[in-house]
Amino acid sequence: MTAEKAAPLVEEIPGLDVTVERDVEAVMRDGTVLRADVYRPGTEADLPALLTRTIYDKRSGVPTFGSAHPAWFAAQGYVVAVQDCRGRYASEGEFYPYRHEMDDGYDSVEWAARLPGVDGQVGMMGFSYVGATQLLAAVTAPPSLASITPAFTSSQYYDGWTYNGGAFALAFIGYWANLLALETARRAGDVEALVQLSTSLGNAPAWYWSLPVAGYPPLQTPYASYFQDWVDHCSYDDYWKQWSIDEDYSRIGVPALHVAGWYDVFLTGNVKNFLGLSESGSGERTRRSQKLLVGPWAHMPWTPVGRLGSEDGPSTKEIDSWLIRWFDQTLKGRDTGVLDSPVTMFTLDGEWRDFDAWPPREAVLEDWFIHSQGCANSKFGDGVLDRTPPGDEPPDLYIHDPGVPIPSMGGHSCCFDSITPMGPADQHPAEVSRMMLVYTSEPLSEDIELVGGVEVTLYAAATAADTDFTARLCVVDEAGRSVNLQEGILRARYRESLSAPKPLTPGKVYELKIELGPVGALVGAGSRLRLDIAGSDFPQWDRNLNTGAKPLTDGPLDSTPATHTVLHNRSHPSRVSLPVLRR
Repeated sequence: MTAEKAAPLVEEIPGLDVTVERDVEAVMRDGTVLRADVYRPGTEADLPALLTRTIYDKRSGVPTFGSAHPAWFAAQGYVVAVQDCRGRYASEGEFYPYRHEMDDGYDSVEWAARLPGVDGQVGMMGFSYVGATQLLAAVTAPPSLASITPAFTSSQYYDGWTYNGGAFALAFIGYWANLLALETARRAGDVEALVQLSTSLGNAPAWYWSLPVAGYPPLQTPYASYFQDWVDHCSYDDYWKQWSIDEDYSRIGVPALHVAGWYDVFLTGNVKNFLGLSESGSGERTRRSQKLLVGPWAHMPWTPVGRLGSEDGPSTKEIDSWLIRWFDQTLKGRDTGVLDSPVTMFTLDGEWRDFDAWPPREAVLEDWFIHSQGCANSKFGDGVLDRTPPGDEPPDLYIHDPGVPIPSMGGHSCCFDSITPMGPADQHPAEVSRMMLVYTSEPLSEDIELVGGVEVTLYAAATAADTDFTARLCVVDEAGRSVNLQEGILRARYRESLSAPKPLTPGKVYELKIELGPVGALVGAGSRLRLDIAGSDFPQWDRNLNTGAKPLTDGPLDSTPATHTVLHNRSHPSRVSLPVLRR
């Protein structure tokens, strides 16, 4: 269905010297018409353009959960164009995630550069998928693109978006594909499907248990065909590589402000983009014009999230201020100080800090080893975490039963905490299970900051040909409450490569690396560090049925409990590596 053509309508924004022209048309190279709302300040001077390309409705999707209203940015001295992507809302064509964003991004940047009142320079802004539309456009190197601000977005759409460590990001992707399908059903005029999709969106937690994942009931609809493609391509293959930003950062040659949140689903990819462009971006100027800004935010809305659930910290308006300072420097040539330090962050329960690199050169990578006498099951067990390498110690054993998964308590998902596990949470409901190993340190004698990437090394065996290993880093306060900082998963078949899975040999001990991703938190004296190990983190990630079949698509739907053995001795020093700043 194509959008109906409407004559552009010019409106005044009350209280601001800004007008908006609705449904301004841009013709793509294949003749498809995309439409945008264009906001202009009341000046005759030519100004840079700020372009946002969104799949969430140009009328409301940008300022509802993220940055300020486009009219506010226009009032700061910019022509602002907010465009519906192909197949979304007012724009023509068929929508398929990622597929058209490179070519359409290039064409839309050059269209924006030619708008009346624009000086030929274009910056791009937006978060989440709207960050992806920036990076995918930048890959094609449109001549008029001068600056981007990819916020809360990833480096690729397999690992760190649809999958993590080979496991399917069930809560996020099930919810997101359902949300996307709503607009497609509306455009088709299918009222029955629209009602069903709307109802299932609100009841998403009830559907997470359905198997196989490929048969996710709300998405058995022609309006989300990409969901089937995502589960069919469960390894990192050419389907995903064609859209991966991190396959070749040298294709991008523009300054970029990378905005990230400590509890954002795309935190790892956000940081990877900063590092990739700083090291391999096209040209010295590009490499020297990368900025990483990280704060205590979840994916949306951008309200501050303290580690213990407080709302202390920088607010949304500080991000807006950074965006304007960034564009004033990169598009208007003003020295606003945004590049004085490559990295600026507000650590959880901490304050704003500037660093000259990521991870900070001041951070020391410390190995914290796990210990027990073989009974580390649950937080009531004998698991210990400290900096002393293990000696002769018995292993810990636990069961991973797909029918009784460890619940996700908070985490790094998207996009509403009532539907998907997001942010900090009390870990008690998970840590009382004997299907989880829990290792806790003694109270810290001094404040420390954890700033950098976290990795867990496990020496482990399983009784299954494929299974999952999860790890969660937590801080335990003086009252005994355990709160998550970061978590990760490894689907064991992907232990060597995300492209070439290999089954396990049951009973064989493997060295397994679980990437938890970046952290930034002040941990006070008297608090304790904790590492949780389990076989599931559900519904943040789908359940591995332990059968060796492809968990997403294959039947039969039988599952089998598996026994996991975690070794910690002189030959098998299982540990978590922490980036520590000591005060």
